[in-house]
Amino acid sequence: MAEIKLLGVSLSPFTHRVEWALKTKGVEYELIVEDTKNKSPLLLESNPIHKKIPVLIHNGKPICESMVIIEYIDETFEGPSILPKDPYERAIARFWAKFLDDKCLPTMGKALLGEGEEQEKAKEECVELLKILDNELKHKKFFGGDQIGFADIAANALAFWMGIIEEASGVIWVTSEKFPNYCAWRENYNNCSQVKEYLPSRDELFTHFQSRFHSAAAPK
Repeated sequence: MAEIKLLGVSLSPFTHRVEWALKTKGVEYELIVEDTKNKSPLLLESNPIHKKIPVLIHNGKPICESMVIIEYIDETFEGPSILPKDPYERAIARFWAKFLDDKCLPTMGKALLGEGEEQEKAKEECVELLKILDNELKHKKFFGGDQIGFADIAANALAFWMGIIEEASGVIWVTSEKFPNYCAWRENYNNCSQVKEYLPSRDELFTHFQSRFHSAAAPK
């Protein structure tokens, strides 16, 4: 039987992406939890360029970057397809996944976890990005239609992590009044049986980010 290891962090949305793909395909694997402040020799050897999780090790060969890993899993193992079979639909899924990864996640990270002028600017940019996503999700349950897929998993941090960070910060600025289609998609994602059972503990995530906000607010 092929030996499959996943180097990751249990509360990381990027690790979760890969775990979801492996479980969707019914692939058994070993999760090796990394300490991002004290990276293991195995991680540094497996991903010498970025030195980041997640890394999938399949038969001794490392594959890096979560969305690249998911495509590898989809092409390598039998089971339900993650990317659409149709070439056009597959291209569209990759487009939205790249837009989410390259544009949305960095901006929303700054808006939620940044400070000062950088945070305010990021919040303004986020409103415009959310408008784009809200429009794309009009009359759709998920990015690809009725079934959860590649682009939705790329957006997992927006669907699950972002709402928890908002709650932990005490400031909720993404509402169904402002972004009805986006919020409906987020609810569909979090209630989807394919995803729900694999998500990390909401309470653990909330405590983690609440502690982070309290530490940032404490007098220096």
